[in-house]
Amino acid sequence: MARPRGKSSRRRRRVSVPAMLVRRFVLAAVLAAATACSSITTVRVQPETVYAGPHLRPIAVIHAQVTSAYFFWIPIPGHVDLDYILNRMLLATAKTLGADKVVNIQVDITPDHGIWTLRKLLGYRSATASGLAVTIEPDAAPSTPGPAAKAER
Repeated sequence: MARPRGKSSRRRRRVSVPAMLVRRFVLAAVLAAATACSSITTVRVQPETVYAGPHLRPIAVIHAQVTSAYFFWIPIPGHVDLDYILNRMLLATAKTLGADKVVNIQVDITPDHGIWTLRKLLGYRSATASGLAVTIEPDAAPSTPGPAAKAER
């Protein structure tokens, strides 16, 4: 016997609209929680308002932050380490802004040894770094002769 066109032999189970919305909400929440985020924030500063040290001209304050989720010790996607946050985020941004160096660097990272390992079961790990991007000003002409000039006399 021929099956009528458009009808399936199996009966599909209908899903109610609220149940479908709940499934979509749970999927969106899982995807949002499973992704890592990183951000770099820069603020230009006026050299007259911030002191960086002798022969250093401050140009910006830089703040970098990385957060990574963990699911059964698997980082999603991972990159929470000092090398990444300092070299690839903080210092690279400073060079992009035209800085010669970064001073007053402050770093905070979630440990990954000891009891903190249990946090990787279902949790997250984060790292932050901030510093003052500066340019080096050329030395001003010395008003008094230095020791090398005295030795030549």
